Amino acid sequence: MVNFTENVTEKCNISHEIHETLSPVVYIFVFTLGLPANCLSLYYGYLQIKAKNELGIYLCNLTIADLLYIFSLPFWLQYALQHDNWTYDELLCKVCGIILYENIYISVGFLCCISIDRYLAVVHPFRFQRFRTMRAAAIVSSIIWAKEIITCSFVFTHGEISMDADSHLVCFEHYPIKKWEHNVNYYRFSAGFLFPLFLLAFSYCGILRVVHKSPGTQKKKKIQIKRLVSSTVFIFLVCFGPYHILLVVRSLLENSCSFAEKIFNVYHISLLLTTFNCVADPVLYCFSSESTYQNFVKMRDSCLTCLGHLSTETKESYPLNTTETPNRKQHEQQPGLLQIPLDDAGMKDCFTTKADSL
Repeated sequence: MVNFTENVTEKCNISHEIHETLSPVVYIFVFTLGLPANCLSLYYGYLQIKAKNELGIYLCNLTIADLLYIFSLPFWLQYALQHDNWTYDELLCKVCGIILYENIYISVGFLCCISIDRYLAVVHPFRFQRFRTMRAAAIVSSIIWAKEIITCSFVFTHGEISMDADSHLVCFEHYPIKKWEHNVNYYRFSAGFLFPLFLLAFSYCGILRVVHKSPGTQKKKKIQIKRLVSSTVFIFLVCFGPYHILLVVRSLLENSCSFAEKIFNVYHISLLLTTFNCVADPVLYCFSSESTYQNFVKMRDSCLTCLGHLSTETKESYPLNTTETPNRKQHEQQPGLLQIPLDDAGMKDCFTTKADSL
């Protein structure tokens, strides 16, 4: 028997069918792909820390936040498979809920740290060197974790398990939305989405402007940088934009069960989109540096070589009349992501001392 504190609120008769069928697929996909990807990301972040690169501290903290959420996915998977019926105690519900929501804002915080670090390294390589040290990165990281933990600590004062119209114990779901959640959602939207979006846009516009003006940067290199920058902002908007917009919509309009029933599926799909952030972070940031990218290419080529041996053995057993093509060493032909050639206009320090952290 689960012990919980039930708040006396209106019980909405909401169909959880889409949530119960779509969520398990997403959770299994993110867990299967995100766990090894983030473990690899954590390893390369550690290598950057050993190399005294402050960017490694932000990468490791970002990865730790993702891993915490990934480890909580089995509980949410069981919750969805049991028709949104929480079978554990209320304390575990609160812990899993906090990890779920705080992963969003801790991830956003470190994404902003990474973007600002890149901006200072490229646009102001001399003026703000004291902010690009290992000690400064450790202090900023501690502040982000402390701030998010303190912000969500008040959740433990509220009952987060309630019973719906089907007598299921739902975790972190209130329909219609409670009055005390309105101001919390407004804070999440402004401080957790709009302000970080401004920082990302400002930082990356500055980076693109400097790269565009650099005459020593090849056209292909510029395209690579622009694609990485654009995809970063795009994933931020896709993963976190719909969720935060619907938070505001629910706070403004959801005052009855009829509206809650209409927005339930859309809201939960937007919440599932935030889960994909755990898969996107390693792709964008762990493999964005030149040295890490080259290590990844070598690992990829090793895997392809192993697959090639297996394919060769298969062809010997079952010969096919196919024309073989020479095996190209792609890591020798494909340039790194963000290795920017130097020009003679004073960009030497910027792109030599910090090229690997871009």
